[in-house]
Amino acid sequence: MNSIAKTALLLGAMSGLLLAIGGALGGSAGLQIAFMFALIMNFASYWFSDKIVLAMYRAQPVGPEHPLYRTTERLAQRAGLPMPKVYVIPDPSPNAFATGRNPSHAAVAATEGILRVLNESQLEGVIAHELAHVKHRDILISSVAATMGAAIMMIARMAQFAALFGGARRDDDEGSNPIALLATMILAPVAALLIQAAISRSREFAADAAAARLIGSPYGLVEALKTIEAAAKRVPLDANPATAHMFIVKPFTVSGMLSLFSTHPPTEQRIKALLQVA
Repeated sequence: MNSIAKTALLLGAMSGLLLAIGGALGGSAGLQIAFMFALIMNFASYWFSDKIVLAMYRAQPVGPEHPLYRTTERLAQRAGLPMPKVYVIPDPSPNAFATGRNPSHAAVAATEGILRVLNESQLEGVIAHELAHVKHRDILISSVAATMGAAIMMIARMAQFAALFGGARRDDDEGSNPIALLATMILAPVAALLIQAAISRSREFAADAAAARLIGSPYGLVEALKTIEAAAKRVPLDANPATAHMFIVKPFTVSGMLSLFSTHPPTEQRIKALLQVA
């Protein structure tokens, strides 16, 4: 299944969740509002998801004077890709992601933290990984998932506030169903995360392997993954859970049952696979 088909499937699944939430919150009136909201979100997710995600993290563009730009430019030329826009995120936690709807409209973003803790070869590994996502056209579905997932979580939180203030106790036949409302509050965020996890794990292995081939060695990325994960545990990124799948390493620690919903394979497995490339 190509990236366009996957994106269409994801948009359909997320739209279905939005419609279910609208129906649970407001009956037929809520369903109509959710339908209009889903149309707007589908349009915005396709055309503006990259700008929305970059704005979430207050990413600032940088030019040729910045070492991140120069590293990205050199690797993009080697990979035969158009030069993406380059952004720095003002956050001390080390991480990075790529976004955009296609290679001609792509962006690579890295935190200030990652620029502090990685050496040149490690940073090359990270940027090569993100450019692999660009080349494989993973970035569109990743960005759409982030935008739609954030919208669903926002609506689920609104449902929680509605329940707290008595919104679930209306007796109108056309009003919200308290049981459906409760299910929406609990299941909608989980469903959004499951969809994101399903599209992310295998792609991380593929991007890791492609990065190693682009650079000619897996060791820079191996050391980068170790360094980022260790540093991120000390200084976690204040990330929106709906965007967690976009980052090269999950921005916060999950354990127990929550690890089933992780958007990334364990770093140990990724390192093992990378070392097999060598």
